[in-house]
Formats: sequence, C-alpha cells, structure tokens
Amino acid sequence: MDLKMTLDYEVMEAAVLGGAVLGGGGGGSMELGRQAARLALELGTPVLIPIEALPDDAVLLTVSAVGAPAAKTAFVKPVHYIRTVELFSKYTGEKIHGLITNECGGLASVNGWLQAAALGIPVIDAPCNGRAHPTGVMGSMGLHKVSGYISRQVAAGGNPQTNSYIEVFASGSLEATASMVREASIQAGGLVAVARNPVTAGYAKENAAPGAIGRCIAVGRAILANRAQGPLPAIEAAAEVLGGAVVFTGKVAAVSLETTGGFDVGKVVVQSERQLAELTFWNEYITLEIDSERKGTFPDLLATMDLNSGLPLSSAEVQEGQEIAILHVHRDELILGSGMKDPALFHVVEKATGKKVIKYVFAGGEVQQDGF
Repeated sequence: MDLKMTLDYEVMEAAVLGGAVLGGGGGGSMELGRQAARLALELGTPVLIPIEALPDDAVLLTVSAVGAPAAKTAFVKPVHYIRTVELFSKYTGEKIHGLITNECGGLASVNGWLQAAALGIPVIDAPCNGRAHPTGVMGSMGLHKVSGYISRQVAAGGNPQTNSYIEVFASGSLEATASMVREASIQAGGLVAVARNPVTAGYAKENAAPGAIGRCIAVGRAILANRAQGPLPAIEAAAEVLGGAVVFTGKVAAVSLETTGGFDVGKVVVQSERQLAELTFWNEYITLEIDSERKGTFPDLLATMDLNSGLPLSSAEVQEGQEIAILHVHRDELILGSGMKDPALFHVVEKATGKKVIKYVFAGGEVQQDGF
C-alpha cells in the first residue's frame, strides 16, 4: 500500500487552516503559509510520508522559520528556505532522507514543502512538536538531554537592499546555537529561515510528534466542511476534532504587543457581557484567565478564532474591537514532542510573560490538570 500523501491545493488549505489553530497564537501567518505552499506546488509535487514508513537509521532535518512574525522589517523569501537545506548539506556533508517541521502553525504546518519540491526530499509527518512553541529548544525533541549531542543550524534571511541579509552556520550546544539563530533573526529584521538538528527516524519516532501534520489537515478540513453553517459551527468543529472546547466568546477590549528579543510579547483582553478574559502571549498564547481565574496554561492549546469568519487569528493579528472565540484544548489531548515534557524549559516562559506556568503544569514530574 502506498502510504504517501500527494500534497495539493486542497491539502494546502486544510494544513494551513488547521495548522493555524494548532499554532495557538504562533506558528506563522496563514497567508505566508499559502504563499510558500503555492510556490512549492508550482515547483513540483511534494509528498508527505508517515514516519513509520522510514527505516530507523534514515536522517531527518528540521526546517522552520525563527523570529517575530509581527516585526515590520521581517524579510524571508522562498529561496531562503531552500538555501538553508542546501547550505546544511554543504557544510555538514549529511545525506538528508526527509524533512520535518519544528511545529504546527499557519506557516509552520507547510514548512518543508518548498524544500521538498525543489530538492526532491520528502516531507515526513513527524513535526518536532504537535503545536507551536516559543523557543527553539522546546522544538528540539529532547536533544538538550542527549549527552554530547552537537546541534548544527543554518539560518538565512533579511533584505539585501537594506544590508540586513545574513547567513549563519552554528555548531554547538542547543542553547548556544538557538541563541545564535535568534540573534540572526534580529539582525535580519525579525525573521530567518532555518535548517537544523539532524536526527534519525528512530529517534524522531520516540521524541517528535508523529501524525501531527495529519491532525492539522483534519482540523482544517473540519473548518472548511462546516463554514457554510456559520463561523461558530466551524470553530466548534475544529474544537471537536481536537478534543477541546470553545470556552469564551466576546469582543477584544485591548491588545498590547511589543516585539522584543526576537519575540512578540503581550496580552489580549476580551470582554463578554458578564466576564473578562485575559490571554498572555509570547508568540504563542501562554495563559488564559477568566475573571482572574486560571483556565489554561501552556502547553495547553489556546487559540483565538474570528467569530465573523470562523478562521484562526494569530496573536500578532488580533485587533481591538474584533469579535472572537477562545478555543482551549488540554495538553493531554495534544500530540506533544519531548521538548514539552521538561519543566526546566518553562522558566524562560515565566520570565518573559511574568506568569506562573510550571506550578500549573508540573508537580513531581507529573502533569497537573487545569479545569473548567
């Protein structure tokens, strides 16, 4: 039986829509995702392959974008994504058998399509994480705990017309190389294309999020199949596929957003007739509080959905006055990579947002429950 899924325009729209929901506020914009995927489909016929179809010793390479999507000077072109994979092979000599995305998102869910179409390498349905996340190490499949692992990362992006174009090859610890790539994104104007962290398929089977791209596609198809009934039914259909629920609807009363250190950071305040909800974000939504009571905590999925269109909105796209729904999916319902299971990686989230996270998620290594 042929397990390959040929990637076409129908799959593209579903992957972008569902990916934007699982982006949880981050994961890049749907429009950039569509642009990249359309170009990929013009270049060739990329395919998506389940990781189970690969031998354990096949080498996979993570491809992504890193930076602050709302940065006004962000400048990453399709050729930059292709170039990072070419440069990676040039600098390392590695033969790459498949490409995996770092996460799910409006752009991230189609990461690798361009490179696959241009270079003839398949996309593998085993993203590093089955939702979007703010830091590179969170999408590194637990490699920070592998003794002696050397991270190798290539980044490219920026506008040559403003002398901000940059290419970087970094080799070292995950933390150090991720920091170098984040700094490269700042120097490039806010965003860079990245190829990084080769692993075997055997490692990814145990530590990535196999099947998460298929889930993005399923969520997107649910939205598309129910939009004719109205925005809210489409949103509720997405929630049902994910095992979550719409937990708040109302009008956006205030948005604060600052791009700093290569991240979008801020909060969204939503007012209903009787209640007030506050979402904090660090690219992705980190916390949800309703009338000051914690109702959701990253890596729970918190997504904002436009009640006029039924479509997902990233944290960078939410605007004051919009009518939105907040969708919540408990982390136990998500396909999460190993980077979501280490409490040490969450200290930086608390520092960035000023919100307690670890105590809501981890206790003695066990996941705690948020509830409604």
